Amino acid sequence: MKTNKQPSAGMRNIILLGLISCFADISTEMVYPIIPLYLTAALGASPASIGIIEGIAESLAGLLKVFSGYISDKYHNKKAIAFSGYATGLIYKTALLFASSWVGILIARIIDRFGKGIRTAPRDVMVAESTAGDTLGKSFGIHKALDMLGSAIGILSAFLILTYLGEHVQAYRTVFYVSIIPIVIALCIFPFVRESKHTRKASPNLPFWKQRVKLDRQLKCYLLAVTLFTLGNSSNTFLLLRANAVGIDSTQVIFLYFLYNAVASLLAIPMGKRSDNGGRKPILIGGYLLFSVVYLLFGFAKSKAVMLIAFLLYGVYTAAIAGVERAFLAEIAPPDYKGTILGLHGTLVGIALLPASVIAGLLWEHVSAAAPFVFGAVLSAVAALLLGFGLHRKETIT
Repeated sequence: MKTNKQPSAGMRNIILLGLISCFADISTEMVYPIIPLYLTAALGASPASIGIIEGIAESLAGLLKVFSGYISDKYHNKKAIAFSGYATGLIYKTALLFASSWVGILIARIIDRFGKGIRTAPRDVMVAESTAGDTLGKSFGIHKALDMLGSAIGILSAFLILTYLGEHVQAYRTVFYVSIIPIVIALCIFPFVRESKHTRKASPNLPFWKQRVKLDRQLKCYLLAVTLFTLGNSSNTFLLLRANAVGIDSTQVIFLYFLYNAVASLLAIPMGKRSDNGGRKPILIGGYLLFSVVYLLFGFAKSKAVMLIAFLLYGVYTAAIAGVERAFLAEIAPPDYKGTILGLHGTLVGIALLPASVIAGLLWEHVSAAAPFVFGAVLSAVAALLLGFGLHRKETIT
């Protein structure tokens, strides 16, 4: 029988994990929107080279997620693995300070994504295991809201610093220095997080890949749709470059990115609650269709007003997908493989992100600036159709 203390303790854990993500994202997002601007303005990098940098970095993160998730399932050491992943944020910022070419930025981004690849799956499992009752959507919504709040604060901080100091190399480096503070705070919160050790009686005896035939058909369908969708979902750096190409200056681009994160933070919890009550499928399909619209707006925008609308709607899409898909995967995954399935999702996304970013860069350079966004819009619509026909039953927690 559950006591009243259990739900409150679980919510405390969810909030602490959310705060860790919040401060970590303040640190990360202070520098993320600056990197493509820094690469092009200070280091002379081309869109194609930026696509290669982001593709390699994001793919590495994805490839590591399934392994960190599997290790978390097998050895029940989610907290330690997640902590080590967040700790790489300190190394990342140091590497940025020493980078003097696009190759140095690539190395720094690899370090950053290496940490993300390690921490994501075990952290998500801890959120799932801290959830009481049929509220997975709400729990992941809370976590995502705090996560995106951190992103918004980080971006706003970078915007204010650059507005005050101006756009030059030393100002960028100042942002890199300041970004070290919030990641240290995130690591200091970790000791207060409690890891559940009693949710599974035994560790999986066989590697996940030897039991893949046992996966739910709904899960296979979703993972296929996600992979297809990701091939057209290139790095957000291309959104920033596109806004810059329309005639929006660097500080205003950063502010638009702040608005996107703010909208996603505000809507993440309502979207999660709605998915708890009305099912995940309508939210996921609607999110993919909205993404198609958003990418078409990015592709053909010729004014600041249209670009503003695109960034705001992109925030709505992120709120609809990010937390809800984690809730869907956590509840439909085999009980002993929650970390592995959440990690597998990240790995498939990571595998697709490398060609996605490279394709986007090449389309931009050799076809037009709108081409990568049209490509992404088409693939997102196809993925939505796949979910519409492939997911039939209403998901329930087992």
